[in-house]
Amino acid sequence: MIDRKRIYIYLAFAFGIAWATALVIYLTGGLANSPELAPGTGITLALVLLAGIYMMAPALAHLLTRLITREGWQETWLRPRFKHGWRYWAAGWFMPAILTILGGALFFLLFPQFYDGELNNLRDMLKASGQPALNPWMVIALNVLQGVLIAPFLNGIATFGEEFGWRAYLQPKLMPLGARKAMLWMGLIWGVWHWPVIAMGHNYGLDYSGAPWLGLIGMVLFTFVCGTLLGWITLRGGSVWPAVIGHAAINGMAALPALFVQGKPNPLLGPLPVGVIPLLVWALPVAYLFLKPHLFYPKTASEPA
Repeated sequence: MIDRKRIYIYLAFAFGIAWATALVIYLTGGLANSPELAPGTGITLALVLLAGIYMMAPALAHLLTRLITREGWQETWLRPRFKHGWRYWAAGWFMPAILTILGGALFFLLFPQFYDGELNNLRDMLKASGQPALNPWMVIALNVLQGVLIAPFLNGIATFGEEFGWRAYLQPKLMPLGARKAMLWMGLIWGVWHWPVIAMGHNYGLDYSGAPWLGLIGMVLFTFVCGTLLGWITLRGGSVWPAVIGHAAINGMAALPALFVQGKPNPLLGPLPVGVIPLLVWALPVAYLFLKPHLFYPKTASEPA
């Protein structure tokens, strides 16, 4: 049975906290013109509010909902269960890098005019930073290593704020609908939750035809596809931690294809994972999961705690 009361309370907190934070960002200059908190550091008020409150809103909503409704603290999905679910930890760790590279490759294959094999933009960035002697391909390799080996740790602090809410609280509440319906609802809710910052230029910018409205739709497509993969590794791994790692790895690898860009491709199309063309690659395993929905369910009957 669907626990509608707790779902509504949770959503009120998750959206209320995040969207109120977005309003503060908008009223203080938005993402593009937010004031720096410490001059010369690049640390803006918007950045602090996004990382410190907006991304933490789902986790805060999880905690507040349990407290207000006296739900208790069972089934929080915090136990690592690494021995049981190590394959899904590994999927969260490495799958985003593989899919990001393949998705970017598909975009450049379809739109070769935007591919810069000489890495001229990256060379210009290295010159501007006073490091013109660095080999740009070495920089690419270091970015990949950082995205795979380090980003899941560093970014995991922030992505826990989302995953402890979405995958560890809302997703189990929606699973009585069946896996496929639950993932559809999860993708829609998670995408709409992003709308205020997308409308201010996050992920897609504002310099494209149809901005920001088409970006709102693009974000829902992205959150459905990626959210389904994160939901799958959570359910099969019996823990929220594979999703925390996977989300962190997505954030760590997402910008890699931009290093190969020349010209101005439409961000709705790619080459970043939020673009429709790269997302086709990400959608392949999702399509397989939807064809075989039993794969969402753990082999054991025990419910994660």
